[in-house]
Amino acid sequence: MSTVLTAEDGNRVSFLESLEDADFRVLENASHSVGFRAGEVIFRQNTPVSQVIYLKKGLVKISKEVRNGRVIILDLFVGNSFVGLPAVFGTDPHEYSAIAVEDSEVVMTDVTVFRDMLIKNGRLAVMVLERISDENNKMLTKFTNHLQKQLPGRVAEMLLYFSTEIFHSNVFDLPLARRELAEFTGTTKESMIRTLAEFRHDRIIKLDGKKVEILSHDIINTLSRLG
Repeated sequence: MSTVLTAEDGNRVSFLESLEDADFRVLENASHSVGFRAGEVIFRQNTPVSQVIYLKKGLVKISKEVRNGRVIILDLFVGNSFVGLPAVFGTDPHEYSAIAVEDSEVVMTDVTVFRDMLIKNGRLAVMVLERISDENNKMLTKFTNHLQKQLPGRVAEMLLYFSTEIFHSNVFDLPLARRELAEFTGTTKESMIRTLAEFRHDRIIKLDGKKVEILSHDIINTLSRLG
């Protein structure tokens, strides 16, 4: 029988495979599914953490507002991902906002029930800690690269990320507007537009509106690696 914590094939979502049936039902009863349209806010920066957010399907961005109203997009999440998982273990409010980039289905689980389950189930706790570690390492690498790389290297890294991690294809639609792409790479909208145009002129990519085709993975990889 399909529940909020089962995938489309009827099996449990992957992070709950280790749970006994009784424990699974406890989490199931503490969870509910919510649909978000593209552009809708899932949670806002500086609001209390009351739910564990599991992205069942869709695409979500997390962004942080800093001084002078400037916004930085920290990461993107695709289906079968936790969003904002490190906040589960703290007492502080959310450090950033989560916003649906495309229509998405989210499972929200009461944070207190989830914490109690981690105390009870060591395998689940280890899995959650592994995901937190992976997320933190990925974000640390991203910001380290931003400090070390010039803009062409950062844009190349972004395109590779979309190609290999998000869409698994050389051809894809950019999931973010030009302004958001700039927020994701730490530059201005004008510089982002200029760099994409240079990539197109040099036949590194094919660009038609939001549609991108990577024509030279060798060059993109070199730019991303050398910055």
